[in-house]
Amino acid sequence: MAGSFARPRGIQDNDVQTEAAVTACPRNAIVHPRNRRGCRLTGIGDILVTVSAEPKATNVHWHHGEVNRQDRASILGHKGVTLWFTGLSGSGKSTVAVALEKALAARGVLSYRLDGDNIRLGINSNLGFSAEDRAENIRRVGEISRLFADSGVVVLSSFISPYRQDRDMVRRIHEENDLEYLEVFVDCPLEEAESRDPKGLYKKARAGEIKGFTGIDDPYEAPEAPELHLRTAEMTLEQEVDAIIKNLQERGIIV
Repeated sequence: MAGSFARPRGIQDNDVQTEAAVTACPRNAIVHPRNRRGCRLTGIGDILVTVSAEPKATNVHWHHGEVNRQDRASILGHKGVTLWFTGLSGSGKSTVAVALEKALAARGVLSYRLDGDNIRLGINSNLGFSAEDRAENIRRVGEISRLFADSGVVVLSSFISPYRQDRDMVRRIHEENDLEYLEVFVDCPLEEAESRDPKGLYKKARAGEIKGFTGIDDPYEAPEAPELHLRTAEMTLEQEVDAIIKNLQERGIIV
């Protein structure tokens, strides 16, 4: 592929944990398998819970239009898909997504990035870092990704999303709507991610100043069967972008 990419040393993923909180376990909590005390653990505290999201709106129905998914694909010249980049803070998720977005644009492929801080500056600005808010953050991003993918856009969603349960929820949202969903595991050794640490968050976590930091005192549940596995310690940024584009081509999503 033409052009080259340089991976910045100070990679910063934008959905890092910056708060700690403890929440009581309500009756309708989703119990996380890793939590031995009956409440779901998340990336920001000791004992935290995620409340199941139940629809509050009633008497609402999907309004179908007269332009379908195939029509939109014909206009754009490619299909819609969500690529869900997951990995440790500092693994390079956002860096890969930015480079991929540029490479896709050069090919005439319409893509859009959904990134942690960007999302929290807008539609999720009313969410904090409690267990409920973090789960709702991922749910909303999953639904937004679905809408973008349905419109024919190649969606690049970059979130630590450390729990399989949350990522599986996003996958189901797409599969239930017959939409392509590709999990991209940005696999970076903890020591490498820690060495980047431009804002000193890993250092603070090691010192106990930040509790429940993914990879330090809160688990990261690595994908078991991701559609794409990028080993950032062994691959250049250009190789990672090429691997993703090749995968999209092989699946017939882009040409």
